[in-house]
Amino acid sequence: MKRSLLVVLAMSALASSGAMASTDLAKAKNCMACHAVANKLVGPAFKDVAAKYAGQKDAEAKLTAKVLKGGSGTWGAVPMPANPQVSEAEAKTLVKWIMAQK
Repeated sequence: MKRSLLVVLAMSALASSGAMASTDLAKAKNCMACHAVANKLVGPAFKDVAAKYAGQKDAEAKLTAKVLKGGSGTWGAVPMPANPQVSEAEAKTLVKWIMAQK
């Protein structure tokens, strides 16, 4: 019984990881309150972030840090607040998804 439960939990974790790399995770972590995929809201559109950082070797690490710690000045005067509700793994997943936007 315990083994079956572990298998089910492991499978659901794997299944949810695919869904995490989507707007679902961005919505769940309140990213969409300030950002949209294609249009600037309070912060830049995710497609614009992807375009700005395309080809930069350190882009994922730099953007992961910004998601977690916040930042200011890169996109104008409005600062991006820190996001303590986002784990490092979630931040990396979000950044990979953002960088895939066209």
